[in-house]
Amino acid sequence: MKLTVLIIGCGDIGITLGRELIDEGHKVIGVRRNIDALKDTGIKPLKLDLNTLDEAGASALPQADYVIYSVSADRFEESAYQSAYPDGLKRVLSVMEQHEKPPRRVFFVSSTSVYGQQEGEAVNEDTPIDATSFSGKLMYEAEQALLNHPLPGTVVRFSGIYGPGRDRLIHQVAEGRIAAVTPVIYSNRIHRDDCTGILAHLMRCQENGQPIADLYLGSDCEPVTLHNVMAWIGKQLKVESTDTMQSPLRRRASKRCDNARILETGYTFTYPSYREGYAQILKEGGFLQPQKA
Repeated sequence: MKLTVLIIGCGDIGITLGRELIDEGHKVIGVRRNIDALKDTGIKPLKLDLNTLDEAGASALPQADYVIYSVSADRFEESAYQSAYPDGLKRVLSVMEQHEKPPRRVFFVSSTSVYGQQEGEAVNEDTPIDATSFSGKLMYEAEQALLNHPLPGTVVRFSGIYGPGRDRLIHQVAEGRIAAVTPVIYSNRIHRDDCTGILAHLMRCQENGQPIADLYLGSDCEPVTLHNVMAWIGKQLKVESTDTMQSPLRRRASKRCDNARILETGYTFTYPSYREGYAQILKEGGFLQPQKA
């Protein structure tokens, strides 16, 4: 059956997901303040600033079978996060619930930054939240706004997203930099294509009558130390590290994300670990030195 999917904050993840859904025969509407990036994607553009939703009312957003809320904050400041996450999501929910045909489910793209663990503890969907940063606290506030709302909602907490164009770590390694061995900092990652894959998979699950949980942790199958990731990339690039990076204390989150719940739904990762994911980026991005004849 042809679905209508409304992607609010239609950036890199939204565009990739939208193209996948269009290929399956669905209609996709992408909401952005600047719609130029949606040109030639097949996604129907809707130019909108979420801050104007209150004045525009129910007519501002069209009816849709599914809504993906994947907004990014303008900057790393508390006011920007407040506007993008709890405030923006609440505005969208208040509009969507007014429609004659409300969405079957609203998905909120959240982050594992809601976890405050620093000692490499294992975390999953049942781990108590004790966010220490304003970003984590406001993200969690937005999650609760959705989960406490009458509309059916599911939160997907993605860990560190990487993929085409998200290659800062590769450039750091290429410059000879590497994370310190100690203190041990665990890094959890997910390739952009698995972010979109999970969201599309969960919609398919609901369409097939499979029960959907209200929360999933979206991270690949191998938590690993940041040092080991960078060392592996360095080996592929044939680069020796010359500069050891020390993580700032305020950013020293360290946890190991358990993705068992999403695996139990039948989702199969395209890139189950950083090795497969970064191998793809290194190859497609032209980072690898050509082999000598």
